[in-house]
Amino acid sequence: MRTEPTDKWIRGYVGTTLLVDSKDALLFWEQLRPVPAYAFPRADVRTDLLQPSATPRSGRSHYPPHGPVSAWYDVVTEGRVIEHAAWVRDDPKISDRIVLSWEPGVIDRWLEEDEEVIVHPRDPHARVEALASSRHVRVSLGGTVLADSHSPVLLFETGLPTRYYLPREDVRLDVLTPTTNRSACPYKGFAEEYWSLPGVEEGDNVAWSYAAPFRAVERIAGRIAFYNEVVDITVDGAEQIRPRSPFSTAANRPTS
Repeated sequence: MRTEPTDKWIRGYVGTTLLVDSKDALLFWEQLRPVPAYAFPRADVRTDLLQPSATPRSGRSHYPPHGPVSAWYDVVTEGRVIEHAAWVRDDPKISDRIVLSWEPGVIDRWLEEDEEVIVHPRDPHARVEALASSRHVRVSLGGTVLADSHSPVLLFETGLPTRYYLPREDVRLDVLTPTTNRSACPYKGFAEEYWSLPGVEEGDNVAWSYAAPFRAVERIAGRIAFYNEVVDITVDGAEQIRPRSPFSTAANRPTS
């Protein structure tokens, strides 16, 4: 396990109840997990709102923990009992601290300083950049051309393939089918539109769009991107090798 202190002021709310208020949080990365979580000093957590869980949590999740746990806690507040909302990891680097879940439906609101954060803590070593370009980008899948554009916005995100956000008028929305899928990203915001290519293997929710992305990447607003891991892309006539990333596996791609 890797750990790193942070100077950020971290708060977490359940409803209107301030459950954690810390200026001494510790970032940690579980083994083989690309995103961090926070471990908090006990004094910074409303431990009076924690009660030992009746049973350990079964099964696995995209969210931590991804290692041995010495204690599980439910959060009890505002008439709610939120099971397995907190735990203590059996690792000497953070075993004296409490970890709170970022899984949807557990802690209602997270703040880093006075800005709300979604999905997971922002990694201090990650960077997201959106650049306008005039490259020629062509996207296809299963022999069907899905997009052809000379005015993409390239989004560079640490640890992930370059994404090509294309103008809607350059995307074949006549062959794509809208879905009800939604997703969220701590760096980009909420993707509230998804599209599938019916009848094609791996065509489910293959494209998405952010209507109102966060300021740092506002250039991608309303544009459509595709999973490079799934579709075939040529850039300036050069065929791109499908990259490997966590999203290469369908089970790791977001679903509503």
